[in-house]
Amino acid sequence: MKTFKLKIKVLMKQACFAALFACCSNFAEVDLPSSQLTSDAVFQNKATADAAMVDIYSKIRDRGLLTGFPSGLSRQLGLYADELQYYGASGNAQDNFYKNTLLATGPEIAELWNSSYNQIYAANLIIKGVSGSGSLAASDSAQLTGEALFVRAIIHFYLVNSFGPIPYVTDTDYKKNSTLHKTPEAAVYKLVKEDMQQAANLLPVNYAGTDRVRPNKGAAQAMLARICLYMELWEEAANYASAVLNQNELYAWPVPLDLVFLKESRSTIWQLMPVTAGRNTYEGNINIFTQGPPPSAAISSELLNAFNSKDQRKAQWIKAVSNGSSTWYHPYKYKKQSNTPASVEYPIVLRLSEQYLIRAEARAHYGDLIGAKEDLNRIRHQAGLENTHAHTSSEIIDAVLAERRLELFTEHGHRFFDLKRTGRLNSALSSIKPQWKNTSRQLPLPESELLLNTNLNPQNEGY
Repeated sequence: MKTFKLKIKVLMKQACFAALFACCSNFAEVDLPSSQLTSDAVFQNKATADAAMVDIYSKIRDRGLLTGFPSGLSRQLGLYADELQYYGASGNAQDNFYKNTLLATGPEIAELWNSSYNQIYAANLIIKGVSGSGSLAASDSAQLTGEALFVRAIIHFYLVNSFGPIPYVTDTDYKKNSTLHKTPEAAVYKLVKEDMQQAANLLPVNYAGTDRVRPNKGAAQAMLARICLYMELWEEAANYASAVLNQNELYAWPVPLDLVFLKESRSTIWQLMPVTAGRNTYEGNINIFTQGPPPSAAISSELLNAFNSKDQRKAQWIKAVSNGSSTWYHPYKYKKQSNTPASVEYPIVLRLSEQYLIRAEARAHYGDLIGAKEDLNRIRHQAGLENTHAHTSSEIIDAVLAERRLELFTEHGHRFFDLKRTGRLNSALSSIKPQWKNTSRQLPLPESELLLNTNLNPQNEGY
């Protein structure tokens, strides 16, 4: 973990949070006085402690797994699976993901890994700093600790689903962290669940502000629903989803399709704030193109053909671009490619429709077929479709997975993770991806990390 280790070492030597405030002006109009650039000073008042926390969200927005840039999972795993087709130059990171020719020495793999662990480390600094503060109000301490636990859990969740067994980092001791062993996947899930449960217990029901950019109890419960679904804890998954769906004061359904991805949408559970006022999403900036051929990526024929002709998501969330002889399609969930006088769209990480689909799948697994179909039909009706024709448990589960593909496309790797967790990766991708291998279910561990920390060996199979 060269970058990870070096950054941690510098921070630990200086005992300083200056690096955490590089972008704090994007979220809060507060900076630490030059005389108070110490870790202790950060947590002596709410304003500077909040600034440290929200700066982590700016880093999540700009780098790593959840960024809307091409380096994030939305683009990379869309190419890696069957959501996107690549049209850009050969030999770069996106081409390697699209062709399933990733190398352990690739900088794109090291970037995902290092950015993620730096975000986790920053969250651990918040947890440690808050616990050692004698100045923060109890409610502020709970909020900050809950948010940091939420971040730590969600980043580990995406890491384990991308890389397989990984270190679960809860400490700020860089020497200890630099020699950690990989944690088995089942144990990672257990730790992720425990962290997220603690976050749910600490976070308030209401959001800290109007933009839903700071996670609340509902965001933690939404992630717990997903975590339990992946762990095949069906009743727990359904219960957590219900806990979110029952919060009618905060969330609303249905929301018209053209309003779902606006920043004020009441179906949003957690979103990230753009870098400055008037900016919109990176996703809109990179996905939208106005002339063909596409500069980098476009909707694949496999995804396009999966939509029913009556499906309004195809009309609202996908846009055609033609040059007169050929037609291509790009994701159009976010409709602003450039700046506007005021920001219109924020990048959404968690939204309500996923909770209906989680509960539908979970209910089908434990035998509540009527409830499962009701939830599935809520999503279908919003898209202008009739009730599902599925009847048996297996038919409903298949129908839910098909609906997840259409509802959640190009959103942080849902399609790849769904195929992986249900054992359908090979059957879905081997016939359309010439270089697909059974071992492609996991990304390679960065070679540079294996050299720095031999406890991370062995390398994932196939690399």
